[in-house]
Amino acid sequence: MKSILFDLDGTLVNSSPGIKAAFNYAFERLQLPLQTDKQLSTFIGPPLEVTFANYFTEKADIDHAIKTFREYYNAKGVHQVSLYAGISDLLKELNDLGYSLYVTTSKHEPMAKLMLTELGVISNFKQVYGSTPEHFHKADVINACLTEQVIQAAEAVIIGDTKFDMIGGQKTGVRRLGITWGFGSAESLQEYGAEIICHQPQDIKKALSSL
Repeated sequence: MKSILFDLDGTLVNSSPGIKAAFNYAFERLQLPLQTDKQLSTFIGPPLEVTFANYFTEKADIDHAIKTFREYYNAKGVHQVSLYAGISDLLKELNDLGYSLYVTTSKHEPMAKLMLTELGVISNFKQVYGSTPEHFHKADVINACLTEQVIQAAEAVIIGDTKFDMIGGQKTGVRRLGITWGFGSAESLQEYGAEIICHQPQDIKKALSSL
């Protein structure tokens, strides 16, 4: 196992406050029913295109909803974030062990890079891959990384906190490691193909050695 593909929201960073605030802003502006905190948590992980498709059918309306979300998120939400405890040390240790680290996220790519830069950890990654208007499902983002970096799927692992990471991993043929300090449950991760579950960042190094 040479290449590690990290999810971002719920895996490396707790971005919940900014994302929830942006959804509240968007739902209010779009005159949609405001959601409970529990429901807002389910919006963290899926692409925005998938979430807003539950409320709109026309692509133009979905695009407008995403634009409205990003009005708030790009100005304020992206800064309402923190690294999970132990992540900074983990990234340095994995680099020292010779792993190649990447980020593969459904977050808008420029925002992902800005977030990691502000948190002071972007230098740990060889590249950051995020969503584009054409490619926003996790499998698309993973494939972009594998193709551009010429990585064999069998030599890579996706580390993430939700079923969307595991589904993307299965579709692309990479190994799958689920973590439980984010927004998904161990049961959901296992149901959708996680090979190993880690409950704290310091468990990841040992887990990687067993894949």
